[in-house]
Amino acid sequence: MLQRLCLYLFNLYFYTLFLLLSAIVIPLLTLYVVCQAPFSTRRRTMKRFRAGIRRYGRVITSLPYPLIRLHYHCPENGQPEEACIFVCNHRSASDAFLMAVLPHELVQIVNVWPFRIPVLGIYARWAGYLNIRMMPPEEFMRRGTALLRDGVSLVFFPEGTRSTGRDMGSFHGSAFRLALASGAPLVPLCISGSETAPPKGSALLHPGTVRIRQMAAITRDQYRGMTPFAFKNRVWKIMGRELALMENRA
Repeated sequence: MLQRLCLYLFNLYFYTLFLLLSAIVIPLLTLYVVCQAPFSTRRRTMKRFRAGIRRYGRVITSLPYPLIRLHYHCPENGQPEEACIFVCNHRSASDAFLMAVLPHELVQIVNVWPFRIPVLGIYARWAGYLNIRMMPPEEFMRRGTALLRDGVSLVFFPEGTRSTGRDMGSFHGSAFRLALASGAPLVPLCISGSETAPPKGSALLHPGTVRIRQMAAITRDQYRGMTPFAFKNRVWKIMGRELALMENRA
């Protein structure tokens, strides 16, 4: 009973701060972008807007500390120098916020539900996030390729929905078809621990540790000649092995 009460108090603390900070930061970000827009190009304005969203995400993911700790590990060879495609496993609604750890200008490829979130859904549209369910494949490929060409990295959750546990679902092929068409590096990103922050079907955050491990980029030379089916299965196996090691399941 006491443990349950502490959990509710922790969530009351987090969501109160989340709403208060959002009520302050979102209008300020809007005002900043609106004031900058007349004196800047659209490309530069979008870059600043997405950087603001990334900073907002970093603040939000820091709120549950120290009850929820976030550890991000980058490979020794560092970040790709060019725009790339990040492929992530998907366990929680918080995964989209966790992408704020990446030091890139990002656009997320999402399902329908993020666009239905009050206020945040509007910002997702303004930031150019792509609703993969609501556009023809040809338009998606065209817009995705254009973003990569402009230096904007893309984030995919190729399972298409949150898993109910630690086992990854099968991958859809859109990220891999886009990589093959554009030649962009593809970077696997493994997320462990977010399945309780919050669990699928619940809004309650549980204390724990979330680990994000960025793996080495798979370059054009490494995936050239592969079919989208073979490519996605290869990445699925790579990520499955890495997650097992992260969670001592190997």
